[in-house]
Amino acid sequence: MSKPLIKALRPGDEALLEAFLLPRIESSMFLVGNMRASGLIDNGRAYEGSYAAALKGGKITGVVAHYWNQNLVFQAPVHLNLLWRAAVETSQRSIGGLIGPNDQVAMAKKTLEIDDSRVQMDETEKLYSLKLDDLVVPEDLSSGRVAGRRIEPHDLELLTQWTVAYSIEAIGAKDSPQLWEKSKSSVERSLKEGRTWVLESHSEPVASSSFNTAIKEAVQVGGVWTPPELRRCGYGRSVVAASLLDARSEGVEKAILFTGESNIAAQRAYTALGFRHIGDYRILLLQSPIEVV
Repeated sequence: MSKPLIKALRPGDEALLEAFLLPRIESSMFLVGNMRASGLIDNGRAYEGSYAAALKGGKITGVVAHYWNQNLVFQAPVHLNLLWRAAVETSQRSIGGLIGPNDQVAMAKKTLEIDDSRVQMDETEKLYSLKLDDLVVPEDLSSGRVAGRRIEPHDLELLTQWTVAYSIEAIGAKDSPQLWEKSKSSVERSLKEGRTWVLESHSEPVASSSFNTAIKEAVQVGGVWTPPELRRCGYGRSVVAASLLDARSEGVEKAILFTGESNIAAQRAYTALGFRHIGDYRILLLQSPIEVV
């Protein structure tokens, strides 16, 4: 096999990248969303990253991006190891996480010889997709017993608390001043971008949900949180539905999400909303970054 052309993508390559990613949108949302948010320039700001692509006949056959938050994100069915190395060489960052299709994350983990002792989270996720025309709206939401809305400035303190709790429970983060600062910044950014919803019952907040990526074609649901004492009431299902109703009203046609293989309650909730299981995804986060440059 001839050696592939590996190219660091630059401004002007956006259409080339989208031609490869959009047919694979269900497992490419971070890549498309971040590129549209910040382009192909990498100065280390939120959503920015260094993209390395393999090309054959003038078309991309695989891509890996190394983002501002140290995560490597894969859509590389071929030449994966060449691509992540090229992305890291361009970014000059440490590696803090691996995200993408399960088989690709597994290959990179093996190559990097990542020992489980340094892993914060390593979970294979079930990947789901939904055409928003097929959304099944929960009765509590359609009847008005609960109501969803985008968060507002007065929600910042509560949502920061919930984001910290979510990070500790869902991704194995450790409670620390840095986690609180990072969570507050994340909520402030989401507030500015209109990407987080809160569900209210009798005017009291009971659950929240966000879009961790949103483009005109699709949204990706993430960070769904219901405080433990309020669970098993259908609040998570309703807040996700509220966010998707708003997205549909704005012309979005598809929703994507992933959830842990062992999270049966979440799987049932999403299936009840109309989501279909279409594949697997994987998130591996490290307690301490790996230096490879």
